Amino acid sequence: MEPLKPARIRKGDVVGVLAPASPIGDPARIEQGVRYLEGLGYRVQVGESVRKEHGYLAGTDEERLDDLHRMVKDRSVRMIIALRGGYGTPRLLARLRPRLFARDPKILVGFSDLTGLQLALWESCRLVTFHGPMLGVDFAGVIDPYTEEMFWALVTSRRAFGELRMPDQALPPVALRRGEATGRLAGGNLSLVCSLMGTPFIPSFRKAVVFLEEVGEEPYRLDRMLTQLRLAGVFRRARAVVTGQFSDCVPRDPSRPSLSVDQILAETAGEAGLPFVAGMQFGHVTKKLTIPTGVKCRVDAAKASVRLLEGAVR
Repeated sequence: MEPLKPARIRKGDVVGVLAPASPIGDPARIEQGVRYLEGLGYRVQVGESVRKEHGYLAGTDEERLDDLHRMVKDRSVRMIIALRGGYGTPRLLARLRPRLFARDPKILVGFSDLTGLQLALWESCRLVTFHGPMLGVDFAGVIDPYTEEMFWALVTSRRAFGELRMPDQALPPVALRRGEATGRLAGGNLSLVCSLMGTPFIPSFRKAVVFLEEVGEEPYRLDRMLTQLRLAGVFRRARAVVTGQFSDCVPRDPSRPSLSVDQILAETAGEAGLPFVAGMQFGHVTKKLTIPTGVKCRVDAAKASVRLLEGAVR
């Protein structure tokens, strides 16, 4: 099945704002994000549940899912952007209605916990989604220029973006295993990828370029999750692996021996036997690339480069 690309967004279109996972800590950031979008010339529709709290969730599962489906059915809404991640999107998947997304494909943006929703939509209807900035995290307050520029370039133009330039040239990616490969991007937050293994919502990763990032996990936990993917055959079916930032992934007790993240990734690359690029700037960082799930790319690991070969929108 060919990828299902959403239409590009134009000035004057409606952007829907949702909190499909956890509530925003500072409600003022909702208003800041709305003003940002309106300042760019977009109309904004804020979901009914975004200011609600149900423990660590932004409202009950029913409220959050109703918000999502309501915006998907609203033909005036052309993009849906998450306020933040946290936890909660996997709880929505059993009652998700992929046919609504397939009937009127929209731009869906977020990262971290949004991985659960994005991978489920890729598996069910091949919807291209965007592992990218979130309104209450990246577009409220101080906004990084590169994060902003790349994101809007991807969602407003049908052209292939081309080479993924790093926002911070002082932190270049590295080749952990050389080689070249072409495939469609699939992945996201490592914890969420692992949590979907064994469910109907995980793609096979066959011929994929797998991209992974994480935050706040100790090295041994990263090791365990990457080993799970290897044992589940993900790397055997994939064409290449690209990793982003593993922010704050350090031992909690520095007095105990531990492998470093760099050591774990190097060993994983050796076991995977695929072109493997590490240290790209996406994930839980201020300066971030937007990675479009489902878009064909070319990896040249020797040059530590990734090039998008097609547009992400139609």
